[in-house]
Amino acid sequence: MTEVKTSQMAIDLEDKYGAHNYHPLPVVLAKGKGVFMWDVEGKRYYDFLSAYSAVNQGHCHPKIVGALIEQAQTLELTSRAFYNDVLGVYEKFITEYFGYQRVLPMNSGAEGDETALKLTRKWGYKVKGIPENQAKIICCRDNFHGRTITVISMSNDPDARKDFGPFTPGFEAIPYNDLDALAKALEDPNVAGFLVEPIQGEAGVFVPDEGYLKKAFDMCKAKNVLFIADEVQTGIARTGRLLACDWEGVKPDVLILGKALSGGVYPISAVLADDHIMLCIHPGEHGSTFGGNPVAAKVAMAALEVVRDEKLAENAEKMGAIFRDELRKINSPYIELVRGKGLLNAIVIKPFKGKTAWDVCLKMRDNGLLAKPTHDHIIRFAPPLVITEEQVHEAVEIIRRSIKEME
Repeated sequence: MTEVKTSQMAIDLEDKYGAHNYHPLPVVLAKGKGVFMWDVEGKRYYDFLSAYSAVNQGHCHPKIVGALIEQAQTLELTSRAFYNDVLGVYEKFITEYFGYQRVLPMNSGAEGDETALKLTRKWGYKVKGIPENQAKIICCRDNFHGRTITVISMSNDPDARKDFGPFTPGFEAIPYNDLDALAKALEDPNVAGFLVEPIQGEAGVFVPDEGYLKKAFDMCKAKNVLFIADEVQTGIARTGRLLACDWEGVKPDVLILGKALSGGVYPISAVLADDHIMLCIHPGEHGSTFGGNPVAAKVAMAALEVVRDEKLAENAEKMGAIFRDELRKINSPYIELVRGKGLLNAIVIKPFKGKTAWDVCLKMRDNGLLAKPTHDHIIRFAPPLVITEEQVHEAVEIIRRSIKEME
């Protein structure tokens, strides 16, 4: 086996043998603990991406890792061809935790979205009575729900779509945060569902107007349309509530979870709904070899217990408010806007002296903090939710110093 001895060696190996489907920041990480990561050479960094909010509970949380090891040494996989002694316990735990009657376990966030789309269409035909093959699902422009063919069929991102057609029909994309556009789209009696991110993360942490989610939910109810919330990134305490929808008292008809459902330890996603929706799916109509495996079930329960027991939603709300307040004190021609909720935040970078958000991220890396640009001019900041107030202030000072050094 090849031993990686330097960061450049690791980068060269990926460049030679891996598909070129990502453009990582040039840093090679070898260790993580809590809010920190270390590179191959041993330099320490604040992690302000959290694997796109998968590591909400902090890197290598002992309770979650312990659950993984214990179950992996006992029984790792049965597939759904048989029952096992863990899945039912997990299903009871997670449905009670989020207040739903049923869960359909999967692995990735994109699989969760695909599952929700299939479930919504099935409900549309079996319950709402939409004519066969006529069901429509409303989505929002500038969304990010994954990279599968069906999911990019909802996207308006040229990088996501170019040379990947033909696309899956049955979707109508409307502007995000636009209730008039939603009202117009809902006039079609063949609409089965409305899929929405409570905050658009990949779009640059775009927080909708206050009341948007509740009004959209009520409009869907009035038209007998399912309200589907993609909380893969915004869920599991990231925004200062267990779910971002909780800020407006909305309980989605279909809830999609992933990422931090495992604390970053294992690929786990889940779709939750009540009986009248979930039981539209019958044996043989949907599934996954690894979905709901014993290791995933134990890891997810441990991860959710950590969120509850360590009060991570409360900490995210408090630390996020401090973080935004401190960022807004930075007086720089680079910073156009600071926005976010809880510990899902972003700064909009104004090009200055030919420098972009990528250049700012490189400078922050040099100073010991890792974040990643989105759409060239926005930097997303999403540290693990276990971060302390002292660490928030230290991280802001790194950001401030990095921006000032570029000036």
